Amino acid sequence: MCLAVPGKIVTKEDTVGVVDIRGNRLRAGLVLVPEAQVGDWVLVHAGFAITKITPQDAAETNALLDQMEGIG
Repeated sequence: MCLAVPGKIVTKEDTVGVVDIRGNRLRAGLVLVPEAQVGDWVLVHAGFAITKITPQDAAETNALLDQMEGIG
């Protein structure tokens, strides 16, 4: 199963950024979302931001991920 997770862009330099995903920071390619800026929320999959999302969508997705952590 493939899953994209929300992350907030912390820094951006050209087509690479640092994205905060649930408290973890990692480098992500931003070539697919050139309009994204620091502070924007994006969905990250396989090391690339694939689309911008709203802060509300990010919060909802993170809440669902929190619920999933309690399963099993």
